[in-house]
Amino acid sequence: MKTGKKLRRKLDVSKEARRRARQSVGLPPAERTIPDKRRRPPKHKQKIVDSEID
Repeated sequence: MKTGKKLRRKLDVSKEARRRARQSVGLPPAERTIPDKRRRPPKHKQKIVDSEID
């Protein structure tokens, strides 16, 4: 077993492209939170009116 010698990492083309884009343009904007469509209430659900409760 050899000691003290590091393995060279292979060049990842996509990582290199993103690194160069960050250098030239800057960092991307902060992540936007997209509301989960599964948690949205049903579209045609009838709302309860106070006169119907009495």
